[in-house]
Amino acid sequence: MIVLLVVGVLALLLFAGAFISRRRFGLLGLALSAGATLSTLWSYEAGLVISSTGLVPAGPMTNAIALSLVVLLPALILLFHGYTYKDILSRILGSFLFTVLALAFLLEPLQFILPLEGQTADIYRLLNDNKGIVISVGVVLAIVDLFFTKPVKNERDRRRR
Repeated sequence: MIVLLVVGVLALLLFAGAFISRRRFGLLGLALSAGATLSTLWSYEAGLVISSTGLVPAGPMTNAIALSLVVLLPALILLFHGYTYKDILSRILGSFLFTVLALAFLLEPLQFILPLEGQTADIYRLLNDNKGIVISVGVVLAIVDLFFTKPVKNERDRRRR
């Protein structure tokens, strides 16, 4: 039950952030990919930085928080900059895709925080087994979304021509 609550709240926060910011999925999805790459490179160092703050005692929780922050940080920064969706349906779809991709990238760090036993462990194993497919499809869709992004035309640019 706690696992569903934690994942549900995390999904709701990710969806709300992407929906409110109106940012396009393409750039956010690739930022998540960059964060996941950095988290594999910086896992040990990020854990040390988090534990040195003294807010969280050293241990598995520290590494999980550090990895999660490194995965999400590039996308969170881009929530304040970039291309936006104009219509509500695109915003909902883009926010949903961002949430699913972010949760797929966060499956590994979440295993250190959440109590995985019984049926919860079976569900986690199923999700973890299909994580590669979800991430692959998500990154491809992010790239496709970038192809549909049109640059904003300023009035000043029109006058120069």
